[in-house]
Amino acid sequence: MDFSVLFTPEALVSILMLTFMEVVLGIDNIIFISLESNKLPKNLQQKATNIGLALAMILRILLLFGINILIAAQEPIIHFDNSIINGGISWQSIILIAGGLFLIYKSTTEIHHKLEGSHGGGNGNGGGTSTMSKVIIQITLINIVFSADSILTAVGMTNGVEGAMVIMITAIIISMVIMMLFANPVGNFVNENPTIQILGLSFLILIGFMLMTEGAHLGHIEIFGEAIGAIPKGYLYFAIFFSLIVEMLNMRFRKKVDHIDLNSATSEATKKGILHK
Repeated sequence: MDFSVLFTPEALVSILMLTFMEVVLGIDNIIFISLESNKLPKNLQQKATNIGLALAMILRILLLFGINILIAAQEPIIHFDNSIINGGISWQSIILIAGGLFLIYKSTTEIHHKLEGSHGGGNGNGGGTSTMSKVIIQITLINIVFSADSILTAVGMTNGVEGAMVIMITAIIISMVIMMLFANPVGNFVNENPTIQILGLSFLILIGFMLMTEGAHLGHIEIFGEAIGAIPKGYLYFAIFFSLIVEMLNMRFRKKVDHIDLNSATSEATKKGILHK
């Protein structure tokens, strides 16, 4: 590999754009990894997060070298041609649809577990409810889905650029280092705020639905003559960002109300002589 191409203006711009893209596409990965690692004892959570992100990096680099296999996976292997459904399903479509179903199932069961755990014998906050091997297996499975989608996007962005392979590998490594630096603080924040956990799980349901529609769109599936379109990722990430901003405002408002209520109760008790300054 010729690493000298990394220092050309075109390559530097491509690395910057790809790194940003990988970090943005990795947000849903961080949410999933954080929620899964939260099921482990505290002393293993950071280790599980780092292993999960390292696996994501390795999978993306391996897929880059096997890009021909990934592109070949776009060829339809099952064809439908009847009055209800038309189109062809490829291995790529199957991976995306299966990954979407897996995300929806996992997120729904986690929401149910957390709601039930707050009243019953479950552990609503995680910590010691799973094993390292089980968590790593589930993180690896979802990484396969996210990696395939990420690599195909990266290949499209660097098409025709000199030294595209070196540029993509560099961007992947930089983006994963960035995510490793911020994954644990983000994970701790998510785990310490139950409403953010539910919001994160709700995001994963949306992402799962997006993956399913994208898989059907890649197969040019038509149901009753209506083509299934892919959901633009920009719309989805804007909705996630907007929801987070609203929730942040709600959290600040709740803290302010609690502070006012506490001060009011203290002042009232002081006036009645129950408390003394």
